Amino acid sequence: MSLMYLLGAVWVCVMIQTSPVVPVETHCIKVNGCQCIMKDGSGVINLDGVGDRGGFLRPVPGVPDDEVSLAFSPCLPLVEPWELAGTECSDVAACLIVRHAGSISRYENYGLHEGSVFHYNDTTRTLSVSYFTTAHVDHPMTVVHYRCTANHSVPLVLPRDPRTARPLQVWVGSPCACANACGVGDLGLGTIFLIVLIICATAYFLLGSCALRAIRTSSGVQIAPEESVWCIMCYLLTERQVASRGHQRLNSGRHQTL
Repeated sequence: MSLMYLLGAVWVCVMIQTSPVVPVETHCIKVNGCQCIMKDGSGVINLDGVGDRGGFLRPVPGVPDDEVSLAFSPCLPLVEPWELAGTECSDVAACLIVRHAGSISRYENYGLHEGSVFHYNDTTRTLSVSYFTTAHVDHPMTVVHYRCTANHSVPLVLPRDPRTARPLQVWVGSPCACANACGVGDLGLGTIFLIVLIICATAYFLLGSCALRAIRTSSGVQIAPEESVWCIMCYLLTERQVASRGHQRLNSGRHQTL
């Protein structure tokens, strides 16, 4: 019996040592269309310094007979063309500009800042932001991958595959894609603390409500803490008062002795 127990213990140890370690996935909680906070508290990613006020204008390869360019701004809304208001590319994040035979044919909305979705990849240290044309569209038109690099790189636009309706993929390398590499702008420490506090409070109440006991009354079902919780709170308060009184008596006794 002891031999079987020993073999079983050895097998458990081997399985523990050879089991793969699952990395902890880090999320970046979106604050606005330009900033997000790392969920593990490592810092803030601010995309404000990735591009200038005019944004990027990059050619889109793979389109025959037409000259196609993508105008994109990470934070500030674009208006294309800037001298002509009321077009489809008014206050957008990405705009597709199609030129045919040297003349501009059309402007197409390829994503808004509002409703963008953030996703962070720990392995590649890349923040991917998906931009949608409207709030009711399931598939994004443009996905921009902000990769944490030491130097700025020229944005690269990959063509969309019409057979799979894949969105335009834009790759941008910048130090501002790293946590705390660029200024947080209007996102102060108080705002960061408040956001973290709200997240912690929400998690606390959700977990606490699951652990509380449901009491059925005539007015409905109520959730109340266990009686032991109130007893523990009263006990802690009583112990603190007793310890404080004992400390005061000890100090008064010392003064009288002196």
